[in-house]
Amino acid sequence: MLLKELTQAFGVSGYESEVRDYIKNVVKDYADEIMVDAIGNLIVCKKGYGKDKKKIMAAAHMDEIGIQVTKIESSGIIKFKPLGFLWAETTYMSRVRFRNGVIGIVNSTTTFENVKNDFTKLCIDIGVKSKEEAEEFVKVGDVASYIGEYAELKGNNITAKALDNRVGCYVMIRALMEMGTPYNDVYLVFTVQEELGCRGAKAAAERLNPDIGIAVDITPAHDYPCDLEGSNTLGEGGGIKISDPSVICDEYLVDEMVKCCKENNIKYQFDVIAKGGTDASSINLSNYGVRACGITVATRYPHGPNSMVNMDDVEAAVKLLSRYVSREFKFE
Repeated sequence: MLLKELTQAFGVSGYESEVRDYIKNVVKDYADEIMVDAIGNLIVCKKGYGKDKKKIMAAAHMDEIGIQVTKIESSGIIKFKPLGFLWAETTYMSRVRFRNGVIGIVNSTTTFENVKNDFTKLCIDIGVKSKEEAEEFVKVGDVASYIGEYAELKGNNITAKALDNRVGCYVMIRALMEMGTPYNDVYLVFTVQEELGCRGAKAAAERLNPDIGIAVDITPAHDYPCDLEGSNTLGEGGGIKISDPSVICDEYLVDEMVKCCKENNIKYQFDVIAKGGTDASSINLSNYGVRACGITVATRYPHGPNSMVNMDDVEAAVKLLSRYVSREFKFE
């Protein structure tokens, strides 16, 4: 299953090659052009037929949050830093897997109450007894991701690690398969290092200079006990991003997205969040400014090993993107 395989692939920020190679192989028969840029973005082009076509850049990031080894103690205990935003309470007592398959358990060097999101007080136990033994398996600079198996839940929900943002990658792949020949030129960009500051999208947007940018990403759900407030709800449809702290979406593009949903009987919800951001911000501010918007999937427990999405929402996002790229946009 495509989504399962995407979530289980290894690809922490800056080390996305396994995910990129997998996606490249899946999309090769559907694309007109494929390239990989110097920073590692996978750019998949589908040429449009329209007389007044626009250049659309849709971006979904391949990277997942992870950790990187900073030091190996004499006891064989491994110290690390986060790659992207992690919570200490989520990471503590989780299992992690390094790229070579070595598995470890996250522990702390003090009582957990004293950690207070200070990752220098966390460590990884891979089961060895000395630095020399540990260095047979892990070295400084090695990276690891959470272990979070893909599983089907009740209510057509699924859980897995890395749904942020392999679910966005899944939406773009499926949309590519279903869009046929679009009206507009569509560049599906599977970006790198989003979790470290939307770095891949910055480079890709400068290269492509699009007329329209669409971030395809998760968005935090608000329909479960958490410290966030908002309306995002699993099962209520694909998200049409209105704003987040990094971007105010173009009103015309948002209106066109709503029209697209109504015309194609696509269930949707409006996405407004007070924390977080997407690649839309980098596209929006690139060159001399680009109209930007977003398609999102509401997600519970993001940035952890057991995120959750609703597959009806995912399918709505696929349908929205595949239809939206063939609209005739009226602006100069």
